[in-house]
Amino acid sequence: MEKGGQDWFEQCILPDNTELQEHTLKTDRIIVIGDRCKIDYGLEGNEIVVCEFSTINGDIRAGGDVRIDNFCEVQGDVYATEDAYLGEGVKIRGRLIVNGDLDIGDNVQIEKGFEAKGWISIRNPLPVLTYIVLYLVTLLGIEKEEEISEIMQKLFGYDEHEAAEMPLMIPSNSVLDMETFAVPKSMTIGADCRLHGNIRAGSVTVDTGNTIFGSLRAEGDITLAPNNDIHGNIYSAGNVVICEGVHVLGDVQCSNLTLNEEARLDGTIKAPLGVRIVREKC
Repeated sequence: MEKGGQDWFEQCILPDNTELQEHTLKTDRIIVIGDRCKIDYGLEGNEIVVCEFSTINGDIRAGGDVRIDNFCEVQGDVYATEDAYLGEGVKIRGRLIVNGDLDIGDNVQIEKGFEAKGWISIRNPLPVLTYIVLYLVTLLGIEKEEEISEIMQKLFGYDEHEAAEMPLMIPSNSVLDMETFAVPKSMTIGADCRLHGNIRAGSVTVDTGNTIFGSLRAEGDITLAPNNDIHGNIYSAGNVVICEGVHVLGDVQCSNLTLNEEARLDGTIKAPLGVRIVREKC
């Protein structure tokens, strides 16, 4: 997390063991989808939060609560193992199944009916990310990193020293379709993920042991930790660092390339500012 914390929610974060399958973005963590996103996949995770004016073209399956903010649209079914909160104007083209309580706002449409085993309250639930907005505004005036960590721990159960608690974060105005995974700013990919699609971001950092079936393109830097397989090209307007055990099955184009001697590139290299071959492990 960047010092000060105010930019934390603007980042795309894919935690360890995330899978972007043919029709589903899957994790065992909390999933937070920013506002005005278009996701051509289903979502499967622990708790799932979808901010306003977003579209999910698939099913939503949550091991905990589901919170869908105002004027969102879900093209598939919604399953909540615990409670569900639907804001004003939400449209669900499939069926809603809730094992706990249901809070439902005005003008909600559920085309194939719903089933709720707990209490049903017809009211406008508090917008799901009002808490986050208030906390981020508060963070602007906070100077001590200990206070930032405490707030993040209360909000998401996240401690910056415990990556196991990191939620999956998709920032506002992101587009995930069957070909491209595009986010407006930085993307951080955890360890042991398996992703399909071409990644487009401001900058990209990839942890160890991932398999990515697609290209990486960034306006900033790209860093590949050891033992990643990239089934595509790499393009960066900045610098690229490729560590030992990385296998790139395409071309690399960047300003400056740092390449470990134990990495493997199947394509060509274009780096006008130079290529540096290193022996030191990352």
